[in-house]
Amino acid sequence: MREWNQKIKSADAFIIVTAEYNHSIPGRLKNALDTVWLSFGFRNKPVGFVGYSGGIAGGTRAIEHLAHVFVETESVPVRNSVIIPEVQSAFDENGQPVSPMTNAAADVMLDDLAWWSAALEKARAEGELVPGSFRLRAALAPQA
Repeated sequence: MREWNQKIKSADAFIIVTAEYNHSIPGRLKNALDTVWLSFGFRNKPVGFVGYSGGIAGGTRAIEHLAHVFVETESVPVRNSVIIPEVQSAFDENGQPVSPMTNAAADVMLDDLAWWSAALEKARAEGELVPGSFRLRAALAPQA
C-alpha cells in the first residue's frame, strides 16, 4: 500500500478508465482509490475520466460517482470526459474508435488535464495547502 501511495503521490495528473457496474464503479477501483488516504496523493491534482459500458450510458453514471469521490480527495476532476457507449462495437478491427466523437472528446479532456496540471503544479510549488479537515479541526480546537 505504501508503494501504491508513493506512486500516486509522485504523479502530476491522472486519467481513470472505468467500466460501469450497477450504475457505479467497480469495487476494486473504489478500494484502490480509498487506500490513497495515507499520502493525500490525489490532493490538488487534476483527474480526467474515460467511462465505458455495454449499454447506451457509456459509463456516465460511473464517472458521476468518480467525480464525487475525487472531490473528497481534494483533487480537481475535469469537467470533460470520454464516454464510450456500446463498447463491444465502439472500435474497429485495428482498435481505433468508430465514432469521431471518441477522439474529439479525448482531445478535449487531455487539453483540460494538461491545463489544470500546469496550473496546479505552479500552485503546489508556491506552498502546500493543509487539508481542509485538518484546518477545520485546528480552528475548532480549544486554544491553550
